[in-house]
Amino acid sequence: MRTKAIFDHQKTILVAGGAGFVGSHLCDALIGQGHSVICLDSFITGRTENILPLENHPRFETVEHDICAPIHIDRPLDEIYNLACPASPPHYQADPIHTMMTSVAGTGQLLRLAERHGARFLQASTSEVYGDPEEHPQRESYWGHVNCTGPRACYDEGKRAAEALCFDKLRAGHVDVRVARIFNTYGPRMRADDGRIVSNLIVQALGGAPLTIYGDGTQTRSFCYVSDLVDGLIALMNVLPNPQMPVNLGNPGEFTVAGLAEMVIAMVPTTSRIVHEPLPVDDPRRRRPDIARAKAVLGWEPRVPLAEGLSRTVAWFAQSLEENAPAKVAARPPVPVGKAVEGVSG
Repeated sequence: MRTKAIFDHQKTILVAGGAGFVGSHLCDALIGQGHSVICLDSFITGRTENILPLENHPRFETVEHDICAPIHIDRPLDEIYNLACPASPPHYQADPIHTMMTSVAGTGQLLRLAERHGARFLQASTSEVYGDPEEHPQRESYWGHVNCTGPRACYDEGKRAAEALCFDKLRAGHVDVRVARIFNTYGPRMRADDGRIVSNLIVQALGGAPLTIYGDGTQTRSFCYVSDLVDGLIALMNVLPNPQMPVNLGNPGEFTVAGLAEMVIAMVPTTSRIVHEPLPVDDPRRRRPDIARAKAVLGWEPRVPLAEGLSRTVAWFAQSLEENAPAKVAARPPVPVGKAVEGVSG
């Protein structure tokens, strides 16, 4: 395996999908550690405003590029993070063929780039590889329960194929690859239109619109604040020796969707009420990570409680929406109304 030694020094790091929600926070953290960062993004779902604070930083540059096409970087690279794929159902289902090709062909292009540079590689996979799980909580050894021909398959199966490609490259000795399986993540810089439950409920509450819950609201999720996730990604990239196995990164705290809606209503001065819509096809009933491997291998576990992270996220959305509308909306301090569900997957 031709991988250069990674020491505790300034590195040059490429973040594919660096203008996205998680990617932009990762860029911030890496710049804060003293590294040089190349943000590579197609800007299909990534946004320039996410990286505006870094625009004039001497150790930051942006390259607009779709990773499905060959990638050429004319300077040495130490690390590559692959976060380049739409991650919310409305966005990845908008062009399912491109989503699949981004996960498979795009990951292949980035792996070839890593091999040429001798760079360490981290693949951002997803809890969606577990599908609608029959194991609870989900351990990395669980093979999943995925509908390979359904409307979510472009993302679920694309990520599963990308993992296979990554581990084939690792076993062949071509690239030092690490794979993170990311569970539901939330925080500032989420898109208001991304269709994910946290952003949906917050934006609806701030706008006085009904809060939409799909199904009866008893389905559960585990919500990880974005700063905790970024810490986990960096820890996985830097850990030695290579774990040679996927690692779950998520918050094992578990909440019903109905409980989350109650928490949002408690934080936002709103007259919104809850309405129910039919559950989407193949929507997981339970989702909760087993993070024993992350604790043992990385010494990592999330630190930000849901009430605290949700309060920060509400405040960010309130400010963001305020900048584009005359009406001022303020967030109240968090009141923990939603009840965590014990023993149910998120």
